[in-house]
Amino acid sequence: MKIVQLRLRDFRSYSECLFAPCDGVTALVGDNGQGKTNILEAVYLTCTGRSHRTRQDRDLVRWGADAADVEIDATRRDGSHNVEIILPAVGKRRLKVAGQEVSRSGELLGHVTGVLFSPEDLRTVKDGPAERRRFVDMALSQLQPAYYYAMQRYNRALKQRNELLRAAAARPALMSTLDAWDEQLAEVGADLVRRRREYISKLSLVAGSTHRDIASDRERLEIQYHPNVNGERPQELMDALFAARETDARRLTTSVGPHRDDVVLSVDGRDVRAFGSQGQQRTAALSMRLAELNVMHDALGEWPVLMLDDVMSELDPSRRRQLLTHIKGIQTLVTCTDPDDLAGAETGAVWRVADAKLEKIG
Repeated sequence: MKIVQLRLRDFRSYSECLFAPCDGVTALVGDNGQGKTNILEAVYLTCTGRSHRTRQDRDLVRWGADAADVEIDATRRDGSHNVEIILPAVGKRRLKVAGQEVSRSGELLGHVTGVLFSPEDLRTVKDGPAERRRFVDMALSQLQPAYYYAMQRYNRALKQRNELLRAAAARPALMSTLDAWDEQLAEVGADLVRRRREYISKLSLVAGSTHRDIASDRERLEIQYHPNVNGERPQELMDALFAARETDARRLTTSVGPHRDDVVLSVDGRDVRAFGSQGQQRTAALSMRLAELNVMHDALGEWPVLMLDDVMSELDPSRRRQLLTHIKGIQTLVTCTDPDDLAGAETGAVWRVADAKLEKIG
């Protein structure tokens, strides 16, 4: 897949922007706070329907503007793709695919595919299970739009079950109506567990190989799926939900299910979250993102766009060289403050970014 051009209007700090990256490595160079990350954020938005920095659409609208407009043209093996997202400061977003309005965010998925690695990715390793579930959910949603819709169904049923638990605190007879929601959670949840297990198994194999390269064969990375309920059959989840009813009634929330899953990263058998150094955690996060890139390529038969946001300065020269060998032949957008950080990269185009304006300088 290749991005042909990106058009922005009133997005973040940009009043207007037209950006056409090259097929190889495109560098966005400039001081901090000039708008480099905003370009990657806009591309990621068209890939996933979400920003990686905020959950509020109004945060993406330039100060004083009524709405932001992000539009991207891309080519894939099956032809040209166009996605447009209009984000009003107040009100509901509008989505378009090939110029036609669509009603669901899931309809954006699969048209533009991308993998973003940013300094915030350390949170995937260092923070709690929710960050790692989010990583898996976003990666799988791009690969399998059916997974995205299954997640939506699961979250709706989970919300309804939790509301029923709270209502039952005042009206205990309502507990007898939990069966209907348990059935929905079990059916969809078992599907989520199966898809997650398959994906993480593939991810771990690729990440382990990638990590050995980046760490010069000194360390072994393993990614393990720790489901909250260890089973892929709906009945197993139904049984777990039933067994937890008393606990759930006291806590007024659902305590078992895929929304409690975790993914554990270990280096040489030790949990990198608890025992890894900052360097090991950063390398594990990078290996996981590069594995996501490769798994996506294997599934789709073409490379997604790779976005590297200010990560070169965080890597030592050896890891930087290893990273550059992994991105050859892949359309890559790289942000940095110092062009020397890209030494050794086969840079196809360089854009200077200053005050939310782009100038091609190489």
